[in-house]
Amino acid sequence: MAKYQLLTATSMGVRITPEGRQPVGVGNLYRMQATSAETNVLNVSAALGLPVKALTRFVKGSPIARYIQGELRRRNIAYEGPEIEPEGPWGVRHQFNIADSGCGPRGPRVYNDRAGEVGRTVCAADFDLERIFREEGVEIVHLSGLFAAMSPSTGELCLKLAEKAHETGARVSFDLNYRASFWKGREPELRAVFAGIAQRADILVGNEEDFQLALGIEGPEAGGKDLEGKAESFRAMIERVRAAYPKAAACATTLREVVDADEHLWGAILWADGAWHTAAPRRIRVLDRIGGGDGFVGGLLYGMLKGWRAEDCLRFGWATGALAVTMQEDYATPADEAQVWSVWNGNARVQR
Repeated sequence: MAKYQLLTATSMGVRITPEGRQPVGVGNLYRMQATSAETNVLNVSAALGLPVKALTRFVKGSPIARYIQGELRRRNIAYEGPEIEPEGPWGVRHQFNIADSGCGPRGPRVYNDRAGEVGRTVCAADFDLERIFREEGVEIVHLSGLFAAMSPSTGELCLKLAEKAHETGARVSFDLNYRASFWKGREPELRAVFAGIAQRADILVGNEEDFQLALGIEGPEAGGKDLEGKAESFRAMIERVRAAYPKAAACATTLREVVDADEHLWGAILWADGAWHTAAPRRIRVLDRIGGGDGFVGGLLYGMLKGWRAEDCLRFGWATGALAVTMQEDYATPADEAQVWSVWNGNARVQR
């Protein structure tokens, strides 16, 4: 049996959010949390008792690094990686993500301070991949396009993780997460990295734009602007994805329409087991929208690790995504499976 059921590579940082849902620059009291898109995906499985691990780097002697490590331990996420000398005030550091939650008609805004980010220096030489995959064992490797696109060394690490997973029989989950600012001036380099990962991926996650811009998949003729039109466009495009990347056994995306900062229409679709499965969009209440997509992927992968049928994996992912946006952190921390199924079933009655 694998020691780690879910493993990822990531760049850890902190998010600071104004209290009381105030805007950045107006609120003067902030709360801080340790965060990364990739560990946010791990959090669902970690909260529900599955062994997970993050590969990363830390800044040596940094109180922010110690805080992040303590938070990962609290969240039941194992971690591995070297501590790097900070090289003074202009050297490396953990990134700061400064983000408010929005309120009503005022949408959230996010400001990233990533200069000198230590995560950009993470490389394959930091880790004994033979030990991790062959001696310890991994069931699913989850990779994010955000981390893969951070630097040449993070892209190389993600490729090597996908290759090692393929060699050892571990599955690969790849959330494309295209960001134009990361790709500027690097399109040929990153297209090759993303294609190399996707060729080895068993699970592909992303919206229509992600597949088109990150993998060069030709999009279908424009569908309707409503959620059903978007779903139809996605289904048509996935036919091309399956032809280009036949190893992928599952492809998924979320469907979101913003009513306002406090209320969204939330749905999801999944192609798996040779069929389409749909979680029709429903109205959900939103405290903080950041992390809903990662919550969806986390629940989807948890269901796959448990061996559930595809339809139940999708429903669980829908519910963990909906759960994430009710929390002030940007990750879902379910108390147990029953709580997640209560979200899916629309049962918000008190549990005593």
